[in-house]
Amino acid sequence: MPRNALAALLLLMPVAAQAASAQAASGQAASAKAASVQTACTAPTPPPASEKPAKPALPQKPACLDAKGGCPGWEAYTYNDGIKAYNAQLGPFRTSAEAYARKLKAFADGSVAYANCEMQSLQ
Repeated sequence: MPRNALAALLLLMPVAAQAASAQAASGQAASAKAASVQTACTAPTPPPASEKPAKPALPQKPACLDAKGGCPGWEAYTYNDGIKAYNAQLGPFRTSAEAYARKLKAFADGSVAYANCEMQSLQ
């Protein structure tokens, strides 16, 4: 029974019934302790921060790109080549970022399962 519901129920019960209920609850707590000794909850481990992928750096935008006259050909071609290289790096980055995100989700799901296990051991 959830803790809030138990507290509300105890407020409504007569004093003699509360004493009997407290004795029953202590018996349940002892059996829960015995059950928690038998089944230990395992805390999940987070993925190492060293596995977090680094986003590739965007090439520096030349100042002449915003100028009214535009950029000379060589500078525009250099910037375009940098953008192409950046776009080529985004594919592998996305793959590794999605893999890391899956590990983080598994850690979060494991944390919820661990918290539920610990709560069950208290009942």
